[in-house]
Amino acid sequence: MVKILKSADPAFYEKFNDLLSTSRNTEQDVSATARDILKDVKARGDQAVFDYTAQFDRLTLDASSLQVTIAEIKKAIEECDAATLGALKIASKRISDFHIRHLPEDDDLIDDEGVELAVRWNAVSSAGIYVPGGKAVYPSSVLMNAIPAKAAGVKRIVMVVPAPDGVLNPLVLAAAHIAGITEIYKIGGAQAIGALAYGTNSIKAVDVITGPGNAYVAAAKKEVFGTVGIDMIAGPSEILVVADSKNDPRWIAIDLLSQAEHDEMAQSILITDDPVYAKQVTDALEDHLATLPRAAIALTSWDNNGCVIVVKNMDEVPALVNQIAPEHLELALENAKEFSKKIKNAGSIFVGRYTPEAIGDYIAGPNHVLPTSSSARFSSGLSVLNYMKRTTVIECTKESLEIIGPPAMTLAEEEGLDAHKNSIGIRLR
Repeated sequence: MVKILKSADPAFYEKFNDLLSTSRNTEQDVSATARDILKDVKARGDQAVFDYTAQFDRLTLDASSLQVTIAEIKKAIEECDAATLGALKIASKRISDFHIRHLPEDDDLIDDEGVELAVRWNAVSSAGIYVPGGKAVYPSSVLMNAIPAKAAGVKRIVMVVPAPDGVLNPLVLAAAHIAGITEIYKIGGAQAIGALAYGTNSIKAVDVITGPGNAYVAAAKKEVFGTVGIDMIAGPSEILVVADSKNDPRWIAIDLLSQAEHDEMAQSILITDDPVYAKQVTDALEDHLATLPRAAIALTSWDNNGCVIVVKNMDEVPALVNQIAPEHLELALENAKEFSKKIKNAGSIFVGRYTPEAIGDYIAGPNHVLPTSSSARFSSGLSVLNYMKRTTVIECTKESLEIIGPPAMTLAEEEGLDAHKNSIGIRLR
């Protein structure tokens, strides 16, 4: 049964904090298994990857069949519906046009003491993208991960996608083609993360790994961080909808289900200031479930993790939203744009009654790889910056070193680091 919280309840904040503290992440449950798989891949390379692929995906691979061929990609494209390919191309252009605007610029300055300071931005050399596979259809994940890497200037983009029983979804391969990816391997799970992080005879290691996956993939990404960069540890999907009673309750109900249908651990939360309207939304949600193909998943998610919060007035809401720090935030309100300026913690904000979260999943332009589990308090969605690194540059002249060197020597002496002090002082004598 879905939770219903009311801010007028004296115990509201205790119940609200309990809601936020309930973990829906499962990677800790499988971290030991993921660690063992990674250790094996690091030791045995290709053979470990082949063995785990045979075990988990029921697919026999060797060095000659590991990589998706150009012929397989071409055949996949031919199997795709022309209208769907057209939609992927529209999405690709919109995603590219948005992300390329956020490339950072190099910076140079000479300060008052005559020291030249600079920042140089460079793309990483290679990136690995994990895409869920088999019967799952996530071509949007291919675009959302690959296009920012390409916009950043990454030269080598590798995709790994599991192929259970040898099945690869044609749209996933078509999306890879549209995004310009040619190096694709038929592997998934923690073993694929290990191959990307450590390298094998057949797969050269990468610098950064991004993309969503199951609990084993999340645990493996967490384990290899430091050997490679990663985008984030993504938990189950979540949406928070703030709605007034002027919305059609059927619209808000289906928006809540748009995340609940992802998996049983997803979370959907509604905040409204009208208890009658809240009931209308939950009733409409039940009506939608009667016709939703993934109703069993969505219902489990809604019953176990969903929540309706009824506030006394909307002035209470920004503080609650900022504490929740949701992955997706819909503001279906009057003056939603002005209201959005009060929100500091959210992965992505969808403003107004005609901006459902689903439009951001596919075609709006901003990335749909977003921080979950309240991590929007300190992190951001995937962007070109995930595939870039910043190098600082310092250049002193003799004159500028004479100005800033002595105070640096004082600090080095206080820290008991004489070589530091003397490496400056030797140039000043």
